[in-house]
Amino acid sequence: MLLRAGLQRVWLPCRAVGSVSAETLGRRTVASGACSPGDLSPGALNIFDRQLKRKQKNWAARQPESTQCDYLKEEVGSRIADRVYDIARDFPLALDVGSGRGYIAQHLNKETVGKFFQTDIAENALKNSLETEIPTVHVLADEEFLPFRENTFDLVVSSLSLHWVNDLPRALEQIHYVLKPDGVFIGAMFGGDTLYELRCSLQLAETEREGGFSPHVSPFTAVNDLGHLLGRAGFNTLTVDTDEIQVNYPGMFELMQDLQEMYGNEDGSVPATYQIYYMIGWKYHESQARPAERGSATVSFGELGKINRLMSQEKKPQ
Repeated sequence: MLLRAGLQRVWLPCRAVGSVSAETLGRRTVASGACSPGDLSPGALNIFDRQLKRKQKNWAARQPESTQCDYLKEEVGSRIADRVYDIARDFPLALDVGSGRGYIAQHLNKETVGKFFQTDIAENALKNSLETEIPTVHVLADEEFLPFRENTFDLVVSSLSLHWVNDLPRALEQIHYVLKPDGVFIGAMFGGDTLYELRCSLQLAETEREGGFSPHVSPFTAVNDLGHLLGRAGFNTLTVDTDEIQVNYPGMFELMQDLQEMYGNEDGSVPATYQIYYMIGWKYHESQARPAERGSATVSFGELGKINRLMSQEKKPQ
């Protein structure tokens, strides 16, 4: 079995292709101890009610026009897929952590990914997953408790769902755990400047009326912390970059009048900016290139500068 023994919440839909092999699912632990839903690393804060988040996602997936609100998820999913294509290799077995309706898989092909495991806490999202040509298995599981064996997947992806986990360090440790050596993790999270128009407007409005303000938007991870967290989880050859997506909404409720006055566009629409952090990390393998030892260089930067000047002079017309 690919899933660990004794896991209760596993949903394999009828349209899932292939069986779950015994090599991948099974009992396992991570460095910080045995994993179980709801357990947190020392010092971690239980900011999000995971059961409530599951209910919210299930409710959203049941709405008749839920796909009209998927534009941001689909856009970020396509940008993660682009980063997968940038890696010159194929991935026989891949995992999408917090897949939702499968916003990444729909942009990939079976030549790049041989088989996809999609996990999410909301069964309705998995049941309404988008069509893909890649053979897919759905597993109902929490992002904070990945029920897979060590060294299972060639690729792990995650689009935006890690924003709502309570223990991000251990979630990254688990992703590293289930990756094969030389496997790669490609993920995206909301950045610290996300919805700054909304947050600034709410703070100013509440300060004017109440003399202070309370947080109305969930906390975000700082970009400076991501590299540290990935390294702490065991990843190397790290890449973290940022992107911004601005959505112009046709209007807002009267309660959001402050937002419209401060940031409204000339056409009457109201902008909302989403900052996205993209992260790439690799699991160590002895075949990977490693940096040379400190002090082993045979040419100084000063000598390189001289070489560049000489080459420039040679190129000048005589």
